[in-house]
Amino acid sequence: MFRTNNDWTGVIIRLTTGLILFPHGAQKMLGMFGGFGFSGEMDFLTGTVHLSWLIAFLVIIIEFVGSLSFIVGFASRAWAVLTIILMLGIIFSSHLDNGFFMNWFGNQKGEGFEYHLLVIGLCLATLYNGSGKLSIDRALQEN
Repeated sequence: MFRTNNDWTGVIIRLTTGLILFPHGAQKMLGMFGGFGFSGEMDFLTGTVHLSWLIAFLVIIIEFVGSLSFIVGFASRAWAVLTIILMLGIIFSSHLDNGFFMNWFGNQKGEGFEYHLLVIGLCLATLYNGSGKLSIDRALQEN
């Protein structure tokens, strides 16, 4: 799980993934960037979206803790698998009917799933490559 190539590719991929996910996770966990915060997000996910308490909790944890783990390069492969599962769930539960494209011009009923596919692609690259240089995974591998 902690095996990684000692290259800059992993660094670029995991930092991109972590920095993209962090604002979404921070909205859900901390209420930053106009988000609901943990309690508000749990109410939204369980009440409006009708997810079970456990799944709603996992959504928040994967986006927040996962983003931080990507940034520091800790267990990136495990977080990549969890993030892929999360993104597929989001696509099929909330975005598939809106088509591929983001709602740039406000003429769709909701957002498409292109963002989610990009995150899945980054996570697949992380699964293949690992965390790369300057990561906790690399430090654990060397010991």
